[in-house]
Amino acid sequence: MLYRRFGRTELQMPVFSCGGMRYQHSWQDLPPDTIPQKNQENLEATIRRALSLGINHIETARGYGTSEIQLGKVLPTFERSKLIVQSKVSPRANPTEFSRTVELSLSNLNLDYLDLLGFHGVNNAETLDYSIRPGGCMDAARKLKAQGKVRHIGFSTHGPTQVIVDAIESDLFDYVNIHWYYIFQDNWRAIEAAARRDMGVFIISPSNKGGNLYSPPPRLVELCKPLSPMVFNDLFCLSHPQVHTLSLGAACPSDFDEHMKVLPLLDQADELLAPILERLEKRAIATLGEHWYHTWQEGLPDLQSTPGQINIAIALWLGNLVEAFDMVEYAQSRYNLLGGASHWFPGNKADNLSQFDLTDSLKNSPHSQTIPDRLARIHEKIGGEDVKRLSQQ
Repeated sequence: MLYRRFGRTELQMPVFSCGGMRYQHSWQDLPPDTIPQKNQENLEATIRRALSLGINHIETARGYGTSEIQLGKVLPTFERSKLIVQSKVSPRANPTEFSRTVELSLSNLNLDYLDLLGFHGVNNAETLDYSIRPGGCMDAARKLKAQGKVRHIGFSTHGPTQVIVDAIESDLFDYVNIHWYYIFQDNWRAIEAAARRDMGVFIISPSNKGGNLYSPPPRLVELCKPLSPMVFNDLFCLSHPQVHTLSLGAACPSDFDEHMKVLPLLDQADELLAPILERLEKRAIATLGEHWYHTWQEGLPDLQSTPGQINIAIALWLGNLVEAFDMVEYAQSRYNLLGGASHWFPGNKADNLSQFDLTDSLKNSPHSQTIPDRLARIHEKIGGEDVKRLSQQ
């Protein structure tokens, strides 16, 4: 395993972390005695496999159902000083409720302290305000830190880049859990802001949210050769020194295997990535057109300025991935979250497009005349039954 300094926390962070949202029994809290032994054994085997590889950062959240309780049966069997344990708790309007939930996480995990406490889902102005206002959740977290129950405080986010930058520039957090990978690079500005403040940078779900790379489409497989899409994406992320660790949401012990192929390649990253990046860009330009490829994001309205709160940017982005790389399954899974995922994935699909006039909201886009038709085609191709976030299932 390779390790990177996790910003001002000074922790030596493995470049891969063991994320805790795919191996638990249930997304809902359940009595411990209802958890099947087979599932618990798989979770424990997954943790042991991670640690045998040098992946000593175990990451979970209060919102991950039985994950904390199940980890609480295995983590205390290891030397505590050798582990880096992170859990995440959503910021609340009532900071006392936030503190109680952190205490519950500690009890579930059967640990005396968290190395890393993340404010889970700082996704909009409201959750940011809950987090950093005087007398809010940050003050509560600092009290827990003074009591020795928390060592470092960060936040996770699915929010727009400006909200993330605002949270970073508060200079109250030690690290950030953020979405950023080859197919979605919008948050680079936030990563640069985090680097300026010497914050740890943890990439959320690069294999799942980064393109369902557990089951990539044949076209993407071909374009990424000689690497698998998963190895390519890991190498792309880790080739940037501002990135410290990637979360591997392992469902079983063997899920680490493909990722481990990246470690001996890091010294050759530039040489290996260059031809793949060139092929991917050429393919995208050939299918999307050069003008669209370079300018599609220009002048797009924010949700509040869009009739029906249609998430135009997300819909167009996913349409690009389908057209260029055949990423239909991934696009469907993301697009059909719109309308039901609240601030975790805000905005609506383009299913009621005919009811709205987008003329004024698109006036600053060089593609204002063609975007409505493009949205309609995208919806026809990937629109379907609403999809729930995993934690809602």
